[in-house]
Amino acid sequence: MKKLINVPNAVVDEMIEGYVAAYPKYVKVLPENKRSVVSVETARAGKVGVVIGGGSGHEPAFMGLIGRGFADGVPVGNVFASPPPDPILEVTRAVNGGAGVVYMYGNYAGDCMNFDMAAELAEMEDIPVQTVLVTDDAASAPLSQADRRRGIAGGFLVFKTAGAAADQGYTLDEVVRAARKANANLRTMGVALSPCAVPQTGKPSFVLGEDEMEIGLGIHGEPGIERGTLKTADEVTDALLERILEDMPITAGERVVVMVNGLGSTPHMELFVVYRRVAKRLEDLGVSIHRAFVGEYVTSLEMGGCSVSVMKLDDELIRLIDHPADTPMYVQQ
Repeated sequence: MKKLINVPNAVVDEMIEGYVAAYPKYVKVLPENKRSVVSVETARAGKVGVVIGGGSGHEPAFMGLIGRGFADGVPVGNVFASPPPDPILEVTRAVNGGAGVVYMYGNYAGDCMNFDMAAELAEMEDIPVQTVLVTDDAASAPLSQADRRRGIAGGFLVFKTAGAAADQGYTLDEVVRAARKANANLRTMGVALSPCAVPQTGKPSFVLGEDEMEIGLGIHGEPGIERGTLKTADEVTDALLERILEDMPITAGERVVVMVNGLGSTPHMELFVVYRRVAKRLEDLGVSIHRAFVGEYVTSLEMGGCSVSVMKLDDELIRLIDHPADTPMYVQQ
């Protein structure tokens, strides 16, 4: 598969170089570790530091979301691989403003291990750290085992909530509470139409026939729950939304946020066709969409397909979701 890269093993470092060069008013790399990317404002005294992260290949997540009202720093891992503890710890030190630091990332074994190690090291330096795991992928485990679910595109909304809470002066405990509430009221379902290829291998991460799709596939190519013949946009959207509503019932009069997220190579044209169907279905149920996000927020290199996320809202979550954000790859007035 064709890619505009130089040396495959250098692609992440070269991406970071280009990113920092493009957005010097927002971000910088710490001299202690070239995989530690932080806001140029770094630590704001008295503010909870917000650290998000994971593997590369999901851009604009994660480092594209560094800025006011969002994340303060991101340790960057290899493609689809967790960052090691060292850059996590360096970012933690840099964003600590004396009010503690919150870690947020998808529920994957490597991320859990490395971020937990970094948290232990930070605690030894008297930096309080708490963790919020994103577990929005309704396809990856039954509701009775929700703590085993993966974190996928809905993480954007959890990060947005926590970043806003920290920006509004919440304490560490309060930021964690708000982020966990967002995660608990969030579900995502995705569909893959075509694979991606990791630069180091150049080979497809999975194989689908020309007329096939797979529902519930993970953002790293993890197996889904149903493979079959490609259906119309409305039929696919219905399948995703029905699974979400079965898992998290929503009643008339409730307010939600909806995100339709492209996985890397799906045109916005198709994403808006999907959103149109989601909006109609929720309108028919008497559910109010407070805010919509349509575009690429958490990708999987050049994977084809999309995901649908729905998050139920209360007054606090509305205030946090509506809070302004200013990052290189996402701005909200």
